[in-house]
Amino acid sequence: MCSSDLDEDAQVAFALQFGPLAKNINKHNGGSRRHPATMLISNVRQNGQLIGALPDGEMLFHSDQCYIEVPCMAAALYGIEIPSHGGETIFANMLRAWETLPDDLKSAVAGRKAVNIFEYTDTDGYSASAMELFADIPAGSKHFAHPIARTHPVTGKTALYVNRGMTLCVEGMPRAESDALLLKLFEHQEQPRFQYSHAWRRGDLVMWDNRSVLHARNDFPADQRRMLRRVTLLGDRPF
Repeated sequence: MCSSDLDEDAQVAFALQFGPLAKNINKHNGGSRRHPATMLISNVRQNGQLIGALPDGEMLFHSDQCYIEVPCMAAALYGIEIPSHGGETIFANMLRAWETLPDDLKSAVAGRKAVNIFEYTDTDGYSASAMELFADIPAGSKHFAHPIARTHPVTGKTALYVNRGMTLCVEGMPRAESDALLLKLFEHQEQPRFQYSHAWRRGDLVMWDNRSVLHARNDFPADQRRMLRRVTLLGDRPF
């Protein structure tokens, strides 16, 4: 692993300026792991073993830790090794997605919750949606139901809080109806007009509000090294 200009301690100190840190819950932690809030995201292998998580390929839009009761508030991601092209992180504004959501869809989700799920795999990829992967909730999987329309605890604004990568179904709704509704929500929230694509450079530090922003990743060359370090901040239960 190459050395970086911003070491783990400095990145943690930066994140702490915004609040207490959240414990990383991904089993593929990687890195030095001096701090439980950090996670190494990398396709680099040492002695044949991955040193980090989320190594390869594209990732669908998702919200970190939306499958637990108290998801993280924010994340700060730092670029250590970056491939020559690809691997951009795409951010999507869910406040604007809610503001522009057609009234019939707002009525359809009023007061409803959606079940979010994540089942760990060897690669921990998000290249297939939860709806494609699971007919039902697997025993022992991490999952939790949160409001589809989430209120931001600071601004009081509403964000659309579902995502293609981890949202499985609308709670209490027949699966066929749930799938149809969620697909409409996904198509709306993934419109380019809500997005910003960040092309990484070594030394970039990007922080986002996990309560109102989704993110995804473009594919990148599998034969090139990619390594970033994430620190997460403690959040609150969505309402």
